[in-house]
Amino acid sequence: MLDGLNRRLERAQKAVSRATLLPLVVRCGIGLALFAAMTVAWPPGLVVSRYVVLLGLVAAWPAFAPRGRGVTFAILVVVGGWILDTTWNDARVALWRVLAIATLLYLGHILAALAAVLPTDALVNADVVAGWLTRALLVVLISAVLTVIALALTAELAGEAFVIATLVGLAAAVGATLVLARMLRRP
Repeated sequence: MLDGLNRRLERAQKAVSRATLLPLVVRCGIGLALFAAMTVAWPPGLVVSRYVVLLGLVAAWPAFAPRGRGVTFAILVVVGGWILDTTWNDARVALWRVLAIATLLYLGHILAALAAVLPTDALVNADVVAGWLTRALLVVLISAVLTVIALALTAELAGEAFVIATLVGLAAAVGATLVLARMLRRP
């Protein structure tokens, strides 16, 4: 048993000694983005208490293991905190919080996807990570603008038009999912 533990410790030491800067920065970005999402989503009273340590550990888990279930768990913890704050504490649903949580979760998820395929000892050009983040921030910006426009239109499209628009959007999402699933099954 001690031999197995010693081998694991030696492998961990070797991995840490071989690690390069950019993959570590990406992994730190995962933890920071998810921790910031948790601090925005959870009730302020809980965030300033000693329980923030638990939120920090959950946010750090995907940074250490981006290929595992940690990313999904951390995102569910963020969503759970937001639901707890808006339903149990009757906090107002503010647009800035929704956009901040969505942005931070997307950045944490996209960085975890990058870290999952990026070995810790890889020599990576900074342009690769900069291009990745530029595309991600462009998606966030477009999504935020479309969200604000959609919210502005909800007052105008009350009633039947809103229901029809919702059904068309759901049909488009289902159609896109079916097309992607079919493309994956092609030889």
